[in-house]
Amino acid sequence: MRVAGVSVAGMRVAGLGFRTSASLADLRAALALTGARPDALASTSTKALAPVLKQLAHEMGLPLLVLEESEIAGEQTLTCSPRIKARFGTGSLAEACALVAARTGPPGARSRLITPRVVTADGQATAAIAERLEP
Repeated sequence: MRVAGVSVAGMRVAGLGFRTSASLADLRAALALTGARPDALASTSTKALAPVLKQLAHEMGLPLLVLEESEIAGEQTLTCSPRIKARFGTGSLAEACALVAARTGPPGARSRLITPRVVTADGQATAAIAERLEP
């Protein structure tokens, strides 16, 4: 994962998944459905290249944590999309990104999901929130 200066106990990370056709409004809507204000956003390296995700991070003044697909493969999630499982090797891109990114820091760091995956009404974007726990 690529990140600078972010690893604090209690830090909340929003994992985001979205279709290439998703708009900035879709990403905002997914985050709103979580009911939480994250300290950072996280997604895979290919999604992090999307202008809508970069714009959301800039607009919110939050760091964007970039994960490689290999870092989320095999991550256990509460929800499971068969399409995502086949593509990324985990049940939920949003949950896996949130959980893995929230564990950044010293070895042995743990994380827990505080908001399972939510999906926008149009199915364009998903979000989940995980929190970093003390090692």
